[in-house]
Amino acid sequence: MSRLGCRIANAAAWITARSIFRIDAQDVDKIPMEGPYILVSNHVSALELPPLRMLMNPRPVRTLAKIETWDKKLLGWVLDQWEAIPIKRGESDMAALRTSLQVLKDGGILGIMPEGTRSGDGQLGRGNPGVTILALKSGCPIVPMAFWGVEKAKANIKKLRRTDFHLRAGDPFTLQPPAGKPSHEDRQKMADTVMQHIAALLPEEYHGVYGAP
Repeated sequence: MSRLGCRIANAAAWITARSIFRIDAQDVDKIPMEGPYILVSNHVSALELPPLRMLMNPRPVRTLAKIETWDKKLLGWVLDQWEAIPIKRGESDMAALRTSLQVLKDGGILGIMPEGTRSGDGQLGRGNPGVTILALKSGCPIVPMAFWGVEKAKANIKKLRRTDFHLRAGDPFTLQPPAGKPSHEDRQKMADTVMQHIAALLPEEYHGVYGAP
């Protein structure tokens, strides 16, 4: 990562976000400027990256991203400028875990999308328990964030229309671990708690698997 490269990537994100979206982020100031904390959000598509980066700047967020993303050279270059952390999905990636914990230990902000994959339509999917491992091992608070509207961007781009991008942020919270070593079921329940905090920030039609019975 170079300072010039980061500035170029940030400028490109700003131009792209302003060209494609109308931004509605009235409570982005609720998100702390400094860490250590884990910033969690939903995950819809790659088009969410420019507005999220623009809105989070100058907060130094280090985000986890699937390692396959670097197969796309331009996107991989951008993620390198933003010091994203590559993670191998479907296995215990100890290198990504160690790097993530070091970010928090150094007082940084770690960005995680617990669903682990793009929804495409904005509907919340089941959260993965990996976020709970980082939260429990670091002892850091979690700050929830949610956005919607980006799922309409591809269709609107074809029609040369801008898309409304809405973002909301919630209050920090911490996970309460069970007595003894947490089981996989315990970690999944805590991951569901994290996702419910995200769901609470979204309109009901986006709650997906976390909608009311």
